Amino acid sequence: MEVTLEMLITTCLLIFLAGFIDSIGGGGGLISLPAYLFAGLPMHNAIASNKFSSTFGTAVSTFRFIKSKNTHIKSAVFSVIGALIGSFIGANLALAIDEIYLKYLLVILLPFIAFIVLTKKNFGEKDNTSGISNIKIIVLSTLSGLLIGAYDGFFGPGTGMFLILVNTGVIGFDIKTSSGNAKIVNLASNISALATFWASGKVLFPLAIPAALFGILGNWLGSGLAIKKGAKVIKPITVLIMMILLVRVISDLVSASAA
Repeated sequence: MEVTLEMLITTCLLIFLAGFIDSIGGGGGLISLPAYLFAGLPMHNAIASNKFSSTFGTAVSTFRFIKSKNTHIKSAVFSVIGALIGSFIGANLALAIDEIYLKYLLVILLPFIAFIVLTKKNFGEKDNTSGISNIKIIVLSTLSGLLIGAYDGFFGPGTGMFLILVNTGVIGFDIKTSSGNAKIVNLASNISALATFWASGKVLFPLAIPAALFGILGNWLGSGLAIKKGAKVIKPITVLIMMILLVRVISDLVSASAA
């Protein structure tokens, strides 16, 4: 497939934006995958190329969060284990259950969660894990990874956002640590998927490589802003991603009912 200059510019700019947003509040895939589809790539090539660029971008933001000590490595590792198992379970559930039921559930849950995040004073500004044992943190991290991983395998959009919300609202990490942990889980998931797509020869490298460079830049700038500003920037971006996902889900439901 020939890559035109117009295709290259449009895709790279959108991947930059996706990387910037994803590094802060997750959910960059809601922008990056449509960017490749808008460029005219077939679905499998779009998914593979998106995994290529997002993996390298996520690696950069993960590195920045780890370097700034805004992660909890032990809990993140167990969350990764849970997520990989959950993703396998979710993918198999997707073969047996229509995802429309999950979409209806999201239409109800997303506005409710966004309302809580917006109205709860000091949400994610402080770490509340000091009174929790390491064992409990590990158990909660594994379970959250399992649950969100199952969602990722079953449906997928907004996985990073949900990881941040669970790490903050359930486990009690401050929102910067939650975002850092989410990056580690996302990176592990992306590497696993990318290995499969790369081996299949579906990555369109003439477009994916320059897009990845723009994605890296977006992730670098976004993660730096998130580390510096914390909840002041992560919280509104997370709510924005929830609203984008809500619009996407409602649009899918309307399209399905009209078909």
